[in-house]
Amino acid sequence: MIVGKNTNLLEALKLIDKNKKGFLIITDENKKLLGIITEGEIRRQLIKGNNLQDNIFYNTNFKSINQNESFINLFEYFKSEKINFIPIIDDENKLINVITKKQFHVMLLKDINYNLKNLPEIYENELDFEVFPRPWGFYKSTLLADHVQSKIITVFPQEELSLQKHKRREEHWIIIKGEGKIILEETILNVEQGRYIYIPKGCKHKIINSSKTENLIFAEVQLGDYFGEDDIIRYEDKYGRV
Repeated sequence: MIVGKNTNLLEALKLIDKNKKGFLIITDENKKLLGIITEGEIRRQLIKGNNLQDNIFYNTNFKSINQNESFINLFEYFKSEKINFIPIIDDENKLINVITKKQFHVMLLKDINYNLKNLPEIYENELDFEVFPRPWGFYKSTLLADHVQSKIITVFPQEELSLQKHKRREEHWIIIKGEGKIILEETILNVEQGRYIYIPKGCKHKIINSSKTENLIFAEVQLGDYFGEDDIIRYEDKYGRV
């Protein structure tokens, strides 16, 4: 993603096609940050009549962030719809890394420690898998940390989750919208908006959307040391997954 100021338009396009990011960062021979150029800017230069062998005209009016700046500053920068990536620089204006908006969102999703001086490898495509369809509805992950995970779960009308239990995690549910029934071992509870349910490790449980027209939506917080699908022990399932 890093090129010199004498890079021509054809070379720039080839590199953007290779890195799949849609932009390049321009530095001098000492790695000092000079500017940025996006695929859209290259396209506009060609439309104006520039030749593919002409040098790029890079943008010097852009946002960068110092490695010592706070999380709040980065958060505020990415609130702009126009900013999709930000170069990270040191006190001498030397480029040390770059962070994209998608990478920032993955940091929030996975509770990755904020440290621009030593940014870990962050895969943007993890955001593409945060919404999971299921036969009863779907869920969206909101936090995927080491010892806690959270989701927003939507159960379609007249659908239900399997009767199941977990050995390595407890769950906390809050009903956000709709109404239904929850089975906890031998107990059946009617639930509605605002109801909180605690599900200990090893407790059989199930939620049913009893409405014929309205989705049932609830927040789930899982606490434990393991959250894999193989920690789901099913006893009954409407969709044949036992």
